[in-house]
Amino acid sequence: MKSLLEKLNIQPVNAGACTGLDGWLMDSKGKELISYNPASGEPLAKIIQATPETYEKVASTAQQAFLKWREVPAPKRGDVVRDLANALREFKEPLGDLVTVEMGKIRAEGHGEVQEMIDICDFAVGQSRMLYGLSMHSERPSHRMYEQWHPLGILGLVTAFNFPVAVWAWNSALAAICGDTVIWKPSSYTPLTAVAVTHIANKVMADYGLSGIFNLAIGSGRDVGELMLTDKRIPLVSFTGSTQVGVHVSETVARRFGHTILELGGNNGIIVSEKADISMATRAILFGAVGTAGQRCTSTRRIIMQRSIAQDLTQRLVNAYSQVQIGDPLKPETLMGPLVVNTSVEEMMEAIQQAVAQGGEVVVGGHMLPDLGPNFVEPTIIKMPAQTEIVKTETFAPILYLLEYDTIEDAVRIHNDVPQGLSSAMFTDSVREAEAFLSAVGSDCGIANINIGTSGAEIGGAFGGEKETGGGRESGSDAWKTYMRRQTNTINWSKELPLAQGIKFGE
Repeated sequence: MKSLLEKLNIQPVNAGACTGLDGWLMDSKGKELISYNPASGEPLAKIIQATPETYEKVASTAQQAFLKWREVPAPKRGDVVRDLANALREFKEPLGDLVTVEMGKIRAEGHGEVQEMIDICDFAVGQSRMLYGLSMHSERPSHRMYEQWHPLGILGLVTAFNFPVAVWAWNSALAAICGDTVIWKPSSYTPLTAVAVTHIANKVMADYGLSGIFNLAIGSGRDVGELMLTDKRIPLVSFTGSTQVGVHVSETVARRFGHTILELGGNNGIIVSEKADISMATRAILFGAVGTAGQRCTSTRRIIMQRSIAQDLTQRLVNAYSQVQIGDPLKPETLMGPLVVNTSVEEMMEAIQQAVAQGGEVVVGGHMLPDLGPNFVEPTIIKMPAQTEIVKTETFAPILYLLEYDTIEDAVRIHNDVPQGLSSAMFTDSVREAEAFLSAVGSDCGIANINIGTSGAEIGGAFGGEKETGGGRESGSDAWKTYMRRQTNTINWSKELPLAQGIKFGE
């Protein structure tokens, strides 16, 4: 572990808040937070969390930095993000390994997550020269109408453990080129990766003589999170987490007329038609359900398969699951690491019991693996007679429910009959079936795929979902607009003062 931190140029710092290269804030009143390796239970680091007093210092610094940063031309802001991407390239291997050690995802996924950070930075650099506004024709003669986009302010960013660094980059890269500053509250399960990323960002800021653009505040929801939600200096809060907490975030920020980006629960389904390439579907389902030990918001949790192929697909999945190697996520042969904490194991076992009580049959898996460690489990497949309450509930673990259907209309109805609406997919070689699934009466999710799985979205498209997933959009497409404020401008270059709608008001 020491060598890993040395590769990242991280010096021992026990502070949990930072505003720049020399801005690590020591707080004697802060509570200690210990980060653990979920695979071994080994303590990795001790960090002193931010108190309300420390948060105030961070927020004040971010606000002052914003007043200057907003005046920097957007392409110049893009130069900073470009160098952030290059710094991430330099540290991709050790940072990816740190993600694996602290979060538990396998090494290939840890490195893939850092690559995702690099990709979104590259995207943001190009976007910094394309913060376009529309030009409109005025109904009044000698008038010009157009819109422009201005920096918004501070972005309050709350991220989850399952993607401890990528979601920071999704938001921070775009916020930075849009002229915003960022205060980051990471998950308490993954504070060390946040410290590592902040060290990298600090060096890039220092190269440009900047501070206060990328800020860190590690702390509890009570001491940091709640202050962020109620802070009127923060016009936008991006929150990734549970639907239950997301409701509180939305209500609290809305009370002060702030805005939110909400990335909440996902209960993602794949419809597999009898016209599908079953072999390809099997591979996609395996990655979607087992990847990251089922701890992605886009993890595949429900398979809705046509009755005529149900037996064949079930057997293929059983065979595929039997080949999944579970263990140390740093080993190249490992396909599934541990759950992040033991409470996640308990929740998974409880969900399996409920599924069986509701008529489910465990086809494969269903057990803990204490010989490997307290957080290891078997990936589990459960055949369900119908979509019961437990199937409609997202369990953040590698549980896959199998359901059957007769007609495409039945499949879509089953698919949409859950509260969540993040990612969805259908496997079919039928153009009619595919187009029906992607139509207005098909999938009700923010992401809908054909012949690829629910997991592994690219940064070029907007990411987010509907219903209890929250409606937020991050990453690509025009998601950058969320981080800016729109202004409509009308210029009268005539010597007259005509009113819109032909209104006459006096002489």
